[in-house]
Amino acid sequence: MKEKLEEFIVESLGFLPAEIIVIIVSALPILELRGGLPLAYLHYDFSLLKSSILSILGNILPIIPILILFQPLSKWLRRFNWYRKMYDWLYNRTMKKSGSVEKFGAIGLMLFTALPLPTTGAYSACVAAIIFGIRFRYAFLSITAGVLIAALIVSLGLASFSLF
Repeated sequence: MKEKLEEFIVESLGFLPAEIIVIIVSALPILELRGGLPLAYLHYDFSLLKSSILSILGNILPIIPILILFQPLSKWLRRFNWYRKMYDWLYNRTMKKSGSVEKFGAIGLMLFTALPLPTTGAYSACVAAIIFGIRFRYAFLSITAGVLIAALIVSLGLASFSLF
């Protein structure tokens, strides 16, 4: 599914410079840096450094708006049944995956973001930070550090993949 979504986005945004496409893909939920970095490196043949920088930038862009706007917007939208169902699903999924956040606070948030696994990343970490009441400054720094670590992990994976 992720590959098809990525392919659709690349085709739809083909009129934009490749750098902007990588930033957009990295800023999207589900794909995030884990989709943008390989796209830049493998599809567009950017250097690993350029791929990492663009993907990190794209993945960090949504953090501040999510941390600031998610709670007030959700509070207003929860009066609609369709949103309440989606919010409950997101809340339950986040609670299942965020044991380390609950136990270790901001450091757990960083580790949660850093793991390059499905449903762990900046978006889920922002929701977890809001749910567990982690202050904005600590949440932003922790999630950003997690994005940097995830970029390192994905980059190392791509570099070792390129050797074979």
